[in-house]
Amino acid sequence: MSELTAWPVMAGRSLRLTLRNVEGLLITLLLPVMIMLLFVYLFGGAIDTGTEYVTYALPGVLIICASYGASMTAVSVADDMSKGVVDRFRSMDIGARALLSGHVAASTLRNLGSVLAVFAVAFLIGFRPSAGPVGWLATAGVLIAFIVAMSAISATAGLLARTPEAASGFTFFVLFLPYPSSAFVPVETMPGWLHGFARNQPATPIIETVRGLLLDQPVGTRPWVALAWCAGILLAAVALSGVLFRRRTR
Repeated sequence: MSELTAWPVMAGRSLRLTLRNVEGLLITLLLPVMIMLLFVYLFGGAIDTGTEYVTYALPGVLIICASYGASMTAVSVADDMSKGVVDRFRSMDIGARALLSGHVAASTLRNLGSVLAVFAVAFLIGFRPSAGPVGWLATAGVLIAFIVAMSAISATAGLLARTPEAASGFTFFVLFLPYPSSAFVPVETMPGWLHGFARNQPATPIIETVRGLLLDQPVGTRPWVALAWCAGILLAAVALSGVLFRRRTR
């Protein structure tokens, strides 16, 4: 089986496994919605962002949604490695690129479903964007680029972990990353020693790009910075996954 025909088969397999894991699917869909409702209704009234808080917080919730959903790829890959599934696939001439690409493609589709669920609830509780068609397309492009990059680095983490339980620890890191950013409060309100990290970590330019595009505000060079982060993460994941896969399957 060639790489071109193998990866869609692997993606279909990953999606079928996702549908069988109803609990995990529900958590992936509901956790970002719960986080958004928590911040909007419990903390939003105490935080002044100059706009409706759901409008300000939604981009950060979308990044958390994408990060958490993508991190589940690490568990899936580690599960395949620990159960000997990869060895059976290799005996059928299915290589690393097809297997990992299938996981990443399935993760991207799962996360797009989660993103749509978050948008639907946000509209119900008062989110009113100003973006036109171009703004929506650009927002979709940035979110998809981020989801693909995070899914790829999560697949790499799954190769690095020796057990699915160890791979699940990756979720704590990716869920933490959006908090010290402009996701829920302006960076200026944070302690001074945190400003440098909050402004220059990957989540901030992506969140501010999505926020600006949805509100039809000037975004400057932030989309290019956001896409550069996504491209860098993706390239690092591709390079590392190739090395790790060869080491794990000797």
